[in-house]
Amino acid sequence: MTTLRELPERTLRSGLLALSHRRRLGDLATRTALTRAMVARFVAGETLADALDALATLKAAGFATTVDVLGESVTAPEAATAAANRYLDTLAALHDRGLEGNVSLKLTQMGLDLDPALCRANLERIFGRAAETGAFVRVDMEDHTKTDATLDLWRTVRPLDPSSGVVIQAALRRSAADVERLIAEEAPIRLCKGAYNEPGSVAFAAKTEVDASYATLAERLLSDGRSPAFATHDAAMIDHAVRFAREHGVDRDRFEFQMLYGIRRDLQDRLLRAGYRVRIYVPYGREWYPYFMRRLAERPANVAFLMRAVLREGRRDGMGPGGAEPG
Repeated sequence: MTTLRELPERTLRSGLLALSHRRRLGDLATRTALTRAMVARFVAGETLADALDALATLKAAGFATTVDVLGESVTAPEAATAAANRYLDTLAALHDRGLEGNVSLKLTQMGLDLDPALCRANLERIFGRAAETGAFVRVDMEDHTKTDATLDLWRTVRPLDPSSGVVIQAALRRSAADVERLIAEEAPIRLCKGAYNEPGSVAFAAKTEVDASYATLAERLLSDGRSPAFATHDAAMIDHAVRFAREHGVDRDRFEFQMLYGIRRDLQDRLLRAGYRVRIYVPYGREWYPYFMRRLAERPANVAFLMRAVLREGRRDGMGPGGAEPG
């Protein structure tokens, strides 16, 4: 019998990404105790109150944060409006609790696939509220078919909140050109590798190619970018950015590292102790299934690790996953 460890990583990753779109399987997963325990490692909770408690804990530890209200690719206008309302509620709660006003959102959750006008209206409401409260909004990037629409809509709405930012995926072949234009626009960019299963015509397939692209774009952003954020758990990419910044006299307050809630907490702590700003991407909400599956796909070794952790913790005291980070 073939084990998880024996499966080719690319095959396992593709399978996990495909499963992330299976809504019926997601409905089943949300009702399964074992899966919910595994998810607790990556998701701060299902309610805003859960997220606020997690954010307060991270703030006390010295971390910066951004909040993702989970949900994407809505299928009805009412769902898109409700999602925007949840972001407005989140911004209000962050302000009331004295927590950092920083959120990340996806345009398909705002109705991009249903009606671009509806999506724009929802985004305008969120940008307007953020500008009123001094909050920051980052528009996340989705698969390559949404890249142009995402950047165009952000540019259209940006005057409502000029501080807002976007995301660029190093895996896409077009990203070098996008970065140049965004640098000229003084856009705050989060650079990530990319979590979608893209065709070779638009994206680099080999890890070495993606890493080379990430390193090159990181250097470009450190040289001329506005407050770039490097979203990665790859220690080699982080070390490259640190080394380049040191060699070129880039102060630590001009950039930051971003990592996902619950992933590589050892690395998060090490960077924080070294004096770098570390921002944790904190997702919450009941629609966690697609997000959870993409996190597993990014690092398939997490599948076996999480199952071992959950079973171990469950046998010991009935709690969720914990222990050391995966290797």
